[in-house]
Amino acid sequence: MYNHFKSISLSHRNAPLSIREQLALSEDSAKGMMLRLKDFFEVSEVLVVSTCNRTEIYYSSAEDLNEDIIKLLLIEKGISDTEPFLDYFERFSEGDTAVKHLFEVATGLHSQVVGDMQIPNQIKHAYQWTADLNLAGPFLHRLLHTIFFANKRVAQETFFRDGAASVSYAAVELLDGLMPNPKILVVGLGEIGTDVCRNLAQKADADVTLVNRTRTKADVLAQELGFKVADFEDVEYEISRADIIVSSIARDEPFFTKEMMVRLRGMSFKYFIDLSVPRSVSPEVEEIPGVMLYAIDSIKSRADEALSRRLESVPQVKEIIGEAVLEFNDWSKEMIVSPTIQKLKGALEQIRKEELGRFTKNLSDSELEKVERITTSMMQKILKLPVLQLKAACKRGEAETLIDVLNDLFNLEKQKESH
Repeated sequence: MYNHFKSISLSHRNAPLSIREQLALSEDSAKGMMLRLKDFFEVSEVLVVSTCNRTEIYYSSAEDLNEDIIKLLLIEKGISDTEPFLDYFERFSEGDTAVKHLFEVATGLHSQVVGDMQIPNQIKHAYQWTADLNLAGPFLHRLLHTIFFANKRVAQETFFRDGAASVSYAAVELLDGLMPNPKILVVGLGEIGTDVCRNLAQKADADVTLVNRTRTKADVLAQELGFKVADFEDVEYEISRADIIVSSIARDEPFFTKEMMVRLRGMSFKYFIDLSVPRSVSPEVEEIPGVMLYAIDSIKSRADEALSRRLESVPQVKEIIGEAVLEFNDWSKEMIVSPTIQKLKGALEQIRKEELGRFTKNLSDSELEKVERITTSMMQKILKLPVLQLKAACKRGEAETLIDVLNDLFNLEKQKESH
């Protein structure tokens, strides 16, 4: 099973946003894709991970289906000319590389913002989709629970998840400390403004209104995240009713000025968070009573400090991953000998029962109980050494030879047929 595990990956490392957007999968489309794989190919376990930065498919199959699955994904997304897209994908055709890649993705080592705190939850959602469709077997269950435990160790033993390591996340973290349940206005939906919105969407009951020069872009994002939208022409009205204004407008001179704030006299206490370069909020707005401004330099400083701590933790995170992968490898190798161990137990148990049937007919119930305990204990001790030797052979990569020897010695294949 371990050597049958494979995957394909389309991520920010190799593909621009314009390509990733075309191949992103919602929950329904991810589940549909998994069912297609089950229908079209000989796959036993499937996991589909889809976020704004990556679309990945993990599966177990004796065959290398990577190229076929890439083409199926493209066709399912309405792309008939698949050739231009093929180079954007990474392929993992060996079990050890596919397993290690999933560990590194799930812990945030491959995230656009290293140590991304959202990725563990995204992997859990993907696991739930797989479980809903009964497409997770013993291998995938064990693999993901090992990953979740490794993630817990990363959070508890390192600084890899500490602080907000991106400007957009640092801005949202700043928002949390300003006031409870604020009305938030996000003006400008470029890359950083969109990232702020996606981070805000992780917070329950966030009251967010979006304003963008191109209303269509605001409508699409608001529909996806469950936010409200206002026209750019109504921005001053929206400022008057907002508690916090996040600005990432791209322009050469400030859009939010002291004069604008004077026009909105009588307004309540307000915070401006300016994420634009050049700045889109004039520093003079703080001359208006009740207005406070946080500029990108202070926010970026917080993010850089957190990112530095996370990068320093990378060797420790890799060490934790290495230990977890080693543990999982040992378990998966033991899975190879598990059927042989069960057959050996069954063969010895059959011998025990047959011999007891021959010699215990005249024993009392108490005598029979003692003989049962004695022979069961003897059988367990006889089994102990072969089982330990099998597990040790697994770690040395020599299990197949010992399996063949045990099959010949105890005629296990014949025993299986007779059962």
